[in-house]
Amino acid sequence: MRFPRATRLVVGFQHRQEAERFLVELRERFAKFGLELHTGKTRLIEFGRFAAENRQRRGEGKPDTFDFLGFTHACGKTRNGDYQVVRLTMKKRYRAKLKALKAELRHRLHHPIPDVGKWLEKVVSGYYRYHAVPGNARILWAFRFHVGRLWWRTLKRRSQRSRWNWVRLTRLMDRWLPCPRILHPYPEQRLRVITRGRSPVR
Repeated sequence: MRFPRATRLVVGFQHRQEAERFLVELRERFAKFGLELHTGKTRLIEFGRFAAENRQRRGEGKPDTFDFLGFTHACGKTRNGDYQVVRLTMKKRYRAKLKALKAELRHRLHHPIPDVGKWLEKVVSGYYRYHAVPGNARILWAFRFHVGRLWWRTLKRRSQRSRWNWVRLTRLMDRWLPCPRILHPYPEQRLRVITRGRSPVR
């Protein structure tokens, strides 16, 4: 009997002993229902504000990263040197998206350019709406560039005497491919709650 895959989760602990105990108890709990954790995707990693310092003191490398909800999470720092969690689009999903776009552009090879442009505008905007998180701007600009390059190659396939050069394509990109901008706040800003004092209810 096969069971559907459960949703992935990430659990944080302050001390490693707590994480190890949780993992043992979780495996035991799953076993009672005939389930088990995926051995290739279940792991303990040192992550957080002091992970880099602790590992450097022990002579170890940089903290490990983990993939979750389409992003690779890593320990990083702001320009001021403060700690922050860096979220970058997963390379695997990034390449898969471009591969799918390449196939669809070939399918639309002989469609009118404005129609393809409107479609690409929706695709790129939709990509931004999910992936435009702080720290991921470089990936967003790279995505826009590679989408434009795929479009350019598709247009050149229309004719062996194609006059499509990069200058003409740049005009098309400026017309149809929106420039990226960060749309989501930092997690601490999103979860910030401000309560205002109220008179007691009598």
